[in-house]
Amino acid sequence: MNRNPIIPFVLIMVFGIGLMIALSFKGLGDAKEMAKEKENGGKEKTEQTAAGSPEDIYKANCMSCHGDQYQGGVGPALKGVGDRLSEDDIKNVLTNGRGAMPGGLVEEGKIDEMAKWLAGLK
Repeated sequence: MNRNPIIPFVLIMVFGIGLMIALSFKGLGDAKEMAKEKENGGKEKTEQTAAGSPEDIYKANCMSCHGDQYQGGVGPALKGVGDRLSEDDIKNVLTNGRGAMPGGLVEEGKIDEMAKWLAGLK
């Protein structure tokens, strides 16, 4: 009634080899997808809002991270941001992003207006 102790190891080996083959095919598919992205300039498309007031843009794109009262949350508090950053710095953050914040969430035509509005938050 002795069992062969090699059988569990062989099963684990077969499972591991099968998993490696499956993940290799997954990686090939991902490589093709990445190559297509590079052909398109390597830029991700960001969702942009329709033209509106800075407060509407804030509600659509910013409130989930910066809070409904500008108090912060995942992102920093925006009350008094004009004391910490100049309007040009705010424009740079809106355009290029900073830290975990992605750039391009505000339309280019609205960046000046949005920066002025954010600088004035108290």
